Amino acid sequence: MKAKKKKRQDDFQKVKLKIGKKKPKADNATNTSFRSKAISLPEQLKRDTSGPTTHRNQGINDLLSQLHHHNANVKHGALLGLRELLSINPQLLDSHLSRLLSEVAAVFTDKDGDVRITATRVLRFVAQSVPSERVAPFFPLLSAHLSCAMTHIEVSIQEDAMKVLDVLLEHYPTLLSSRPAVLLTNFLELISHRQNTGGAKKALDSKARTWALSVNPGRAVTSQEWRLNVLLRLGQFLQAVVDERPVEKTDMSHSEGSLDKEGHITSLNLTWEELVYNKAAVNLFEHSGAKPTQFSTFKLRPQSESTGEVGESLDSKEAVQNFAATLVPLLLEVWVEASVNNNSWNNSEAAHLLTPDAMSVMFQVLTILQLLRKLAPHQEHQEALDAWFRKEYLGDFKQHFLKNFPYGNLDTPKHKKKNELKRNKQVSALPMATVDPLALNITLCQVMVSLSQKQELSTESDSSWLTPLRVFAQDTLSSGVKLSSKQLNMLLDTVWKMVVTQKSRTMTEDLLAAIYSYYQQKHLNLQTRSLLLSFYSKLYQQEQVHTHIARSKVLSQWLASLPVQLSQLGHRNPTLSAQLIRSIQAAASRGNKDMLLSLQKYSSELYDSSEGVIVFLPSELQQQMVQLLYFLPKMPQSLLANLCGCCNDGRISADLGASLIRIVHLRSSLSGWTVGSQESAVQDVDYLSFLFSTLSGFSSEKLSSLQDTVDECAVPLGALSPLRLHPTPTDHFKHHWDIVDEVCLCLENLGSKSQCFDVMQNGILRYLAKLRVIPDSTAAALLKAVTRLRDRSVVPSEPILRLLSLCCLSLLALLTTLQQETPETNQKREAIWGSCVSALGAVPRLLRTVLQLLRVEDLTEDELPHLGQVLSMLLQHSPLHNQLLSNTALLQDIIQQLTRYSRSSTREQWMTDLLYCFSVTMAHSSSVHRGSVGMY
Repeated sequence: MKAKKKKRQDDFQKVKLKIGKKKPKADNATNTSFRSKAISLPEQLKRDTSGPTTHRNQGINDLLSQLHHHNANVKHGALLGLRELLSINPQLLDSHLSRLLSEVAAVFTDKDGDVRITATRVLRFVAQSVPSERVAPFFPLLSAHLSCAMTHIEVSIQEDAMKVLDVLLEHYPTLLSSRPAVLLTNFLELISHRQNTGGAKKALDSKARTWALSVNPGRAVTSQEWRLNVLLRLGQFLQAVVDERPVEKTDMSHSEGSLDKEGHITSLNLTWEELVYNKAAVNLFEHSGAKPTQFSTFKLRPQSESTGEVGESLDSKEAVQNFAATLVPLLLEVWVEASVNNNSWNNSEAAHLLTPDAMSVMFQVLTILQLLRKLAPHQEHQEALDAWFRKEYLGDFKQHFLKNFPYGNLDTPKHKKKNELKRNKQVSALPMATVDPLALNITLCQVMVSLSQKQELSTESDSSWLTPLRVFAQDTLSSGVKLSSKQLNMLLDTVWKMVVTQKSRTMTEDLLAAIYSYYQQKHLNLQTRSLLLSFYSKLYQQEQVHTHIARSKVLSQWLASLPVQLSQLGHRNPTLSAQLIRSIQAAASRGNKDMLLSLQKYSSELYDSSEGVIVFLPSELQQQMVQLLYFLPKMPQSLLANLCGCCNDGRISADLGASLIRIVHLRSSLSGWTVGSQESAVQDVDYLSFLFSTLSGFSSEKLSSLQDTVDECAVPLGALSPLRLHPTPTDHFKHHWDIVDEVCLCLENLGSKSQCFDVMQNGILRYLAKLRVIPDSTAAALLKAVTRLRDRSVVPSEPILRLLSLCCLSLLALLTTLQQETPETNQKREAIWGSCVSALGAVPRLLRTVLQLLRVEDLTEDELPHLGQVLSMLLQHSPLHNQLLSNTALLQDIIQQLTRYSRSSTREQWMTDLLYCFSVTMAHSSSVHRGSVGMY
């Protein structure tokens, strides 16, 4: 027993610890000692030299790879780094665009909200830097990720998808609207859900609904606010689709022209039949065939089949109707919900008053309905679509839309609560300002009036439900309320539709009077004034088609006010002036008496040569102003004086001046040309005075002022230049010379040349013979006119013959001083020389009178060479040889005196040339038949 006890005591023997001794280790103690070595990673610590980096030394490849990381903070930091890197180095977009878009789009559906928001900001930066042409190859991927985000089960991801959609709608609307099928379905799923249509009763119902509004209580905003958010984007998307449609001629906004902006044709959907009949121009390339057969079954694009779902595109009437049949019931349900929530207190007197939220929702519903009408691919589809809308939904629209029309604003106190702070942040993100009640009511008018049909005997009258719309439009226009250009455009379109469809003279006069009262307001901007002018102008063009518009008092009053408006407007706004002139021209061509009398009353102001409208307008508008002269009942002396000033002062081009002279000529009884019962507008005396004043090229006041400019004459007064010639600038001379051609042509067509020549003689002697200074262009014009009007039975009087000889000699002296430097100067020399030699050859005794004026003894030594040059030029001109030979004695005497008075010891070159020309002319005189050098 002792042995066992001792052994047990040995097994559990307690170790005695002694002071100063080290504690022994336990048997189960673990050795925790270790040895370590440094690890060197030189490759990873190197800076990325493959391209630009961020401040954290991260390149674009590193940042894009981090977008796949499981940690949200890493992905958020990578997106921030991408934005930093791309803002500093935008050239990286060229080489990494494909991968960048795919990686950024992949995080649209990330669970972390900060990652999604940052990804949207990166996408916006890329969209601002890259055009749509470069993004187009990668856009299907972007669209796919957007669809995933819009249909995601997470509510927050759906809300952030709206922000991505905003970016694409702002920068790439064309790409987004190219294939609208998927996105339209996504929009429907955001605010509604499919419902089962089982049961025989629903199967037999033609209007069985497959979609119903959905409510998600987990959203941060109310259902109404969320639907408004979605409908806003849907409206913008549909607007992008409409903008890409070709604009065809419809009603006032399209057929008549200028109320809507132009459309852009982006795609073609053609068959060979359309190519054969030249309905569209398409380039045919290799292997296409020179003449495509009419019966070919090949199509450039397959036609979309009519199905119950939204097709790949909205290029057919059936596809638009199918989509509208799905969307319109939802919109009506949204409208009813907004109106019920607004009037929850059941107050019938305030039922037309709406809260801002309800008004925004209703306005967006109407906007989408407008866009649905514009989705029709062609004009014939538009009419069929309107008829379908009227048949299916006119009753619903009248029941819900017109029930409390017109709508107003409801002032409600705002109570802020702490739990609404988050909701307010969401609402503030909506890209829509508060809707004005006026905009809502005008949009409703346009939607409802578009469903009206033309009033026929066999059709149901729409006047009952159109009455409140007409009263609203009439009150709005006549009350003087300020309308934006868009609102006025919509209201005018509404009035146009009512005027054309209802065909009521009383209603038309009331509506036009309301528009005219708005038209008479002051301080209207250019766009507003242009819209009103375009409306009245297009309506006036329909006067012959619609009898209830013909002879409208308001239209007559508007037409009569156009000339005074043009006079007051002046040149301050050429665009508006162009519209006024086009309207005046349309009324003048139809012979509107009120407008023509008003035009005649203000014609002197419009055609004033110094401050009139015509001198400040562009050349195209000047031409239209000149054309208006033909329609004037009378042309008084004051108007003719202004027209003469416009031609002489160069305020209009020479071609336009010639057109003006022809128009005045046609309206004169001397022209012998009349149309119907049109009377002559110009008296004979006034017409001849107009031609003579235009021929002179200067007004009487200008000629009087030139008498004091003796020092500015081109050639000093002397024996060689008996008249002081005022130098006309080259451009003015050319302009006047073109005008003179037309004046001479009109004078030749007056009938009796002898009587016309007598009138011209009297005018020249009365107004020009006493002048001491004459412009060189006027002197040349007189010689040309006398030559053109000269007849064999006409013998010029001695005073006129002397004046013509003075002009001819002075012009010949001027030719010796003009230097041949520029083409313009050469043209002036040729014009003056041609007028002189023509007059010398055509007017009897004119050459002899000129030679008699040459008194060599009165010439200075400096003038002798000029006289020699003049005689040499005359001798070298063969058509004058006959007249020169008949005055040989006088010519020999002049040459002998030149030889005597030439004091030079050696014969100068000009004298040698003169003697040579004279000898050649005399030597050949016997061999040249006189008939070959007769007058021409």
